[in-house]
Amino acid sequence: MTSYAIMSPDMLQIGDQFDQFQIQAHLAQGGMSDIYRAFDMMNRREVALKVPDHSIMGDPAQYERFQRELEVMKTLHHPAILRGLGSGKHNRIPYLVTDFVDGQSLRQLIESSAPMSPEKAISIICKIADGMAHCHDNGVIHRDLKPENILVTADGQPVIMDFGLALTKGAHRVTYSNLSATMGTPDYMAPEQVEGKRGDARTDVYALGTILYELLAGKTPFTGDNNLAVMAMHLNGVAPRLDRERPGISSQIAALVARCLHHDPDQRYQDMRALIDALNHPETADLKLLDQVPTPTPMSLFRMQVIRGIAISILLLTTIIVLAFALQALRR
Repeated sequence: MTSYAIMSPDMLQIGDQFDQFQIQAHLAQGGMSDIYRAFDMMNRREVALKVPDHSIMGDPAQYERFQRELEVMKTLHHPAILRGLGSGKHNRIPYLVTDFVDGQSLRQLIESSAPMSPEKAISIICKIADGMAHCHDNGVIHRDLKPENILVTADGQPVIMDFGLALTKGAHRVTYSNLSATMGTPDYMAPEQVEGKRGDARTDVYALGTILYELLAGKTPFTGDNNLAVMAMHLNGVAPRLDRERPGISSQIAALVARCLHHDPDQRYQDMRALIDALNHPETADLKLLDQVPTPTPMSLFRMQVIRGIAISILLLTTIIVLAFALQALRR
């Protein structure tokens, strides 16, 4: 009998049995987990099974993150939100069970279809925004919206997933090894996330504006040689005007996106319903936003130096902690 206690979950093969689930296919691999299509033999249904990558096994924060993700999904009931079905542990390996969604990631759709027509892009973003409005109504801030965390079905329905970094009312911060001060994915991080703040609904508005920019331009607004460079651009840079990056895009839509990407959260759309209304009536967009030119402040530059130091420290400390837990697991 195979022991999965010290075995990499990415070694699961088609036909393997993992607890009550029979593996049917490997669907995706992220930085910290693998997702499989599986058959739930107890409940006789097809599901998606999320299993942590072996590289983070032994990290106690990840156990909490998995449990927290399920608890968050249990509070949400919306066509644009992935439904959580349960969780468990098999030979000390935690896992999450969700609905299986037959579709492709928004990342795959971008790679095959971007830049998209404004009509198609706005349709997708409005549906995502509606799902996010439901999240915010229930006190859930996603904080890691990105194309990889959104599935799109054959009939065009987006489904938001991966609530591992979500913030809920009254919840304490859970990070990788509880050491990281910043949350999210650099390409889609709002300036306040770069500064280590918790964020709110307007943080998700910023991320969704970044995704809309990418759908329309075929690229994200900020690029850099490394993650820190991209984070610095979010903090101090100005996104290139969308109507200049993509000829044919109206200045009204460009201004709408610019408002989503405003450095100051108070100047963005304050909630997802306001964003949906703006997307349905782009003619109301304030064209003055196209001329915003924020100036980097000494404090912003200082914060980037601090973040760089924190990042190096986190890398070293995380490596030590993960190795320690791995050695402890092997000795058992």
